[in-house]
Amino acid sequence: MSAPNYLSILRDQLLVDEGERKEPYLDTEGNITIGVGRNLTAVGISQDEQDLMLTNDMWRANNAARALFRSFDNLTPTRKAVLCNMAFNMGLTALSGFHGTIAAVEAGDYNLAADNMLASLWARQVGDRAKRLAALMRSG
Repeated sequence: MSAPNYLSILRDQLLVDEGERKEPYLDTEGNITIGVGRNLTAVGISQDEQDLMLTNDMWRANNAARALFRSFDNLTPTRKAVLCNMAFNMGLTALSGFHGTIAAVEAGDYNLAADNMLASLWARQVGDRAKRLAALMRSG
């Protein structure tokens, strides 16, 4: 079902008048804004929008983990989730710097992978999250 004609006209007008910005910016009133004039300061996001963003971000993290770990499909669901959690948190570029962790996972040495995770700057930055994920990497 298509939108009523006036909503199509409105959409076209707003795309011209507001523009499209994929990155947050401050509008002329100093409000954090994104997309097509979405005032995050005043409006925020709905639960559905939050869920959609989370789903998209989870898939992005999944794709990053799959790109870095050749053995990804052979891992337990728990270990896959750990690697995706790390990719979600730090992104592909930072996670790709975890050479020791990557090598240990590929070798099936999950205790060493966990040790490497805990020896990182990331672990010092995220604290309990790293400890919990390392424990899950060990236990599988």
